[in-house]
Amino acid sequence: MRVLIFGATGMVGQGVLRECLLDPDVESVVTVGRSATGQQHPKLREIVHPDLLDLSSIQSELSGFDACFFCLGVSSAGMSEENYRHITYDLTLSVARTLSRTNPGMTFIYVSGFGADSTEQSRTMWARVRGQTENELLRLPFRAAYIFRPAAILPRNGNSSKTTLTRLAYILAWPFFSILERWLPNYVTTTEKLGRAMIKVAKQGTSKSVIESKDIHGI
Repeated sequence: MRVLIFGATGMVGQGVLRECLLDPDVESVVTVGRSATGQQHPKLREIVHPDLLDLSSIQSELSGFDACFFCLGVSSAGMSEENYRHITYDLTLSVARTLSRTNPGMTFIYVSGFGADSTEQSRTMWARVRGQTENELLRLPFRAAYIFRPAAILPRNGNSSKTTLTRLAYILAWPFFSILERWLPNYVTTTEKLGRAMIKVAKQGTSKSVIESKDIHGI
């Protein structure tokens, strides 16, 4: 399986990349992002591209893939709906539409979030925008598309957020993580488990197009 990863420098993307490099069924991995991951591996090639809204100059390098793991995203905290939509909806759909043309046989997996609203009617801005993004992705002509909606994600194997405030929040909450993982297994996963689940779905498929937090452990 040839894999393409967007957002490999973020906490979730780091975990997905690690599991891809460890998986014997993954033949090669190409990451695309504004910055390099800094990792080196025989299976890994990185494409550093400053404008992810315009992939025309690298489009020829984005074909022949079996799966794409789209892990790029931002928190809505402190953002206007216009700015949040620009990154969450506009950028994601721009990339996905390009890939659906260059890789019609691809499985596209999008990391969304617990509470995203598929009806697009939520009063919560981020849930409404995420839901609209999900719906549009599922309409694209990929071989298959899946939405992952993890709730709390615990970093493993040195994975960490690029955002300073998020890193600080994880440090402060760390003593409670083991309790949460034990008491709320349907709402807590790890970067390791999430990465493995995404790879398994890319390989084998699943009956659900939207995979909620509670479903991740059963994959």
